[in-house]
Amino acid sequence: MKKQQVDHVLRAAGRITGEKQFIIIGSQSLHGKYPDIADEILTSFEVDLVASKNADRTEWLNVIGVDSPFHESLGYYADPVDLNTATLPKGWKGRLVNLPPGETEGVRGLCLEPHDLAIAKYAAAREKDLIFTRELARRGIVSEERLFTLLDQTQIDQQLRSRMRDQITRDFHAERGLEERAAEKHDSSKRSELERDSGKGLDDDASE
Repeated sequence: MKKQQVDHVLRAAGRITGEKQFIIIGSQSLHGKYPDIADEILTSFEVDLVASKNADRTEWLNVIGVDSPFHESLGYYADPVDLNTATLPKGWKGRLVNLPPGETEGVRGLCLEPHDLAIAKYAAAREKDLIFTRELARRGIVSEERLFTLLDQTQIDQQLRSRMRDQITRDFHAERGLEERAAEKHDSSKRSELERDSGKGLDDDASE
């Protein structure tokens, strides 16, 4: 989804509920810090929303939710959720990022900071979530050190913590491994070129 589409969902959400502020919980919250992020990392078509002032009004958003006329005509929709939907580190509310201004009719979007979002995705661990976290690591949007710090501040059982730590490690080491293999391939190619050039020089000297 593009930011303009997120803006449209917020605009519609405001009209339906009368609310002027929503928390964006899911992957679309990346638009808070990266409003021009490439479409291919944000493949979902829903905007997970919570009305931040009157949470009981969040369910009103089903009128523009999945399979609604809004969804069927536009291809994207609002997904009304609650704050228990995501597993988040301590202090996440203080790190919320304002969605940059857009055509929202004054409705504000408060977005998860990317590292908090990543923790929620590692905890959910659906296939699409792990594809998303690998992409966050690959693009350098999140850092391994910061994720480990926030993981220690997340109230979860030890088994889940261990699984999440292993997955974070795999994501970053896999990316470093790809970079190292690419560097090795480049170095090998350079060595081959030098060896070929050196061999030609020796042959030329011998013929003289």
